[in-house]
Amino acid sequence: MSWKKEADEIARRRALAQEQGGAEAVARQHAKGRLTIRERIAVFLDADTFREQGPAAGVSERDGEGNLTGFTPANFVLGTGKVEGRPCVVGGEDFTLQGGSPNAAGLRKSIYAEELACRLKIPLVRLHEGGGGSVAGAKGKDTGKSAGGAPDGAAAPSGTTAPVGDPVYAPPRFASVARALGLVPVVAAALGPVAGLPASRLVASHFSVMTRTTAQVLTAGPKVVERALGESLSKEELGGADIHGGNGVIDNVAGDEQDALAQMRRFLSYLPPNVWELAPVSEAGDDPGRREEALLEIVPRERRRIFDMRALLGHVVDRGSFFETGRGFGRGLIVGLARLNGQPVGIMANDCRYYAGAMTALAAQKARRLMELCQIFHLPIVNFVDEPGFMIGLQAEKDATIRHGTAAVLTAATCTVPWASVIVRKVFGVAGAAHFGPDAYVLAWPSAETGALPVEGGVAVAYGRDIAEAANPEEKRRELEEMLAARQSPLPRADSFSFHDLIDPRETRPALCNWIELIAPLLPRLLGPTTFPYRP
Repeated sequence: MSWKKEADEIARRRALAQEQGGAEAVARQHAKGRLTIRERIAVFLDADTFREQGPAAGVSERDGEGNLTGFTPANFVLGTGKVEGRPCVVGGEDFTLQGGSPNAAGLRKSIYAEELACRLKIPLVRLHEGGGGSVAGAKGKDTGKSAGGAPDGAAAPSGTTAPVGDPVYAPPRFASVARALGLVPVVAAALGPVAGLPASRLVASHFSVMTRTTAQVLTAGPKVVERALGESLSKEELGGADIHGGNGVIDNVAGDEQDALAQMRRFLSYLPPNVWELAPVSEAGDDPGRREEALLEIVPRERRRIFDMRALLGHVVDRGSFFETGRGFGRGLIVGLARLNGQPVGIMANDCRYYAGAMTALAAQKARRLMELCQIFHLPIVNFVDEPGFMIGLQAEKDATIRHGTAAVLTAATCTVPWASVIVRKVFGVAGAAHFGPDAYVLAWPSAETGALPVEGGVAVAYGRDIAEAANPEEKRRELEEMLAARQSPLPRADSFSFHDLIDPRETRPALCNWIELIAPLLPRLLGPTTFPYRP
């Protein structure tokens, strides 16, 4: 007596699961310029490393004799694999089955993804394309069941005793999401239309990316919006890359799916697999003592002239190692990950080309998230400071800049990771405090200016009457500004040991690489979960 019949059924179930929504559904997916979830997983992972979990989960159909006649798989594919030889959990909605709107097994697998990553202590990768649960199933099909059994929000059929919704004692569904964010790297991509629950999970990540032409991120789709608000908009108008690439919902926008998947792989390369391990240190391939002559002239002597902060970063960090996130929003602040002599670090730097580098509400949120990421995964922070202060004006007040800015300042004040700050040009006001962690290693360039507020604002406030009464007000204003600017020279502060060192700009990389060598033995003491929260 053998188990061949059952073994054959297992093989058939797996084959049916691999077929996804059928050849026609796959063809429609490709016609829209999008890969299927299994194709995405194959591209993302190292070759032949994917091991699926729950391939037999779904809904079976049987004849009167109990023989399998059909099988609808869970429309969330989940498993483990490797990226550059390092293990991870990877999963995503199967859009070829009911548009990715979760059936019962699909929802359970989706929820289990965070739990699996936490148990294995490895990164979680989510490849999103699909909607949330339906009100009463999709055209009578069971596409929106909760873990309790019945479709979310739907009543059980009349005359039945089927459970409705989750039990009152069930743990909050998002508790595992919050737990994962504090223990393992979580990266997510929008690779098609993403709405409802998947959209929420998309942004509950340490790094998110969406494709420019094929993805939209929506709290609710166009039909729901039109019914509720009377606004008739397309998916692209509601939640395309032009919207979310500039408002902070998404970190990065990718040209296509290949680009999105490559960005996710690169982001993970800077991080440890979990909070109990350190980030991998790689061969730098770059001289830690490299002195770039261009740094001597990169900051103009004329205080109001702009310069290229990204070019400055390229001269200091390991060549080609800077990976920027959030470039499309909060543009007065540059954030990302890089390496110094092979050691992964978080990077913050002001971009004077936008609002003179002033901290807007969105820039403050970028700063806070970068600090929280580094705190959780024990990455040193390196800050290149050219901060004129919080953004001012009516729009800044409407954006609650002072609230978001103060959150960034307090986040910096409570960091415990090693922190180095290079004062490249200016640092003024309360916003300046967001650029210095406790016990920060502080270097200053000859171009550094520090004070309570920029000279221009201080002169306007303190000498308003003198300027107004002068024979030539503009000449008087310029004279006063030049006089006060001279007082903000870094030399008196260097005399008073207000910096660790006043350096030749060409010494920046050697000084920071030496600092990395000094603080590297301290990093193991930081290992383990932090009480620091990570807020998307």
